[in-house]
Amino acid sequence: MTRATVAERVARLRDDFDRSFADPARVFDDENIELLAVRAGERPYAIRLDQSSGVHPDRPVTALPTTVRALLGVAGYAGTVVPVYDLAGLLGHPVPQRPRWLLLTTGAPPLALAFHELDRHLRVPAADVIDGTADGAGQRGCLRGMVRLADGDRPIVDVPAARELVHQLAGHRPVPEEIR
Repeated sequence: MTRATVAERVARLRDDFDRSFADPARVFDDENIELLAVRAGERPYAIRLDQSSGVHPDRPVTALPTTVRALLGVAGYAGTVVPVYDLAGLLGHPVPQRPRWLLLTTGAPPLALAFHELDRHLRVPAADVIDGTADGAGQRGCLRGMVRLADGDRPIVDVPAARELVHQLAGHRPVPEEIR
């Protein structure tokens, strides 16, 4: 690579970087919903992207002595210790192997949900999402709605409901509405 080629490439990268700040911010609309298609254990689910603040593969998790089957341990995120719960375990499914992916959820206190496979990112029309509670046996009230996809319907994990379940499993008492 010649010196002129390197200089041209650096100039092009600099221009692309500067232009990225000039582009308008991504606008979310009410007509589409962004989801992550995941697998917890062997089962397909979807998680609303606006209920997550990051997805991380192969993050180290330090195990803790516990009687809570779904609690895998803790992981560090930006200097904060975050409890990690297996999503399949929370939903009452067998846990075939250790999950690879961690989803850092929005909200407080911090919480990470572990799942086995990240299938893909989805942006679907709101009409393809059927809202409602799918509180069947084993789901423990953590599912809300369903998304219709070409390869089959997927229940949608309700992160706030999963957070409430984690609080129950940890023995926390509900916080009164006026304090929240």
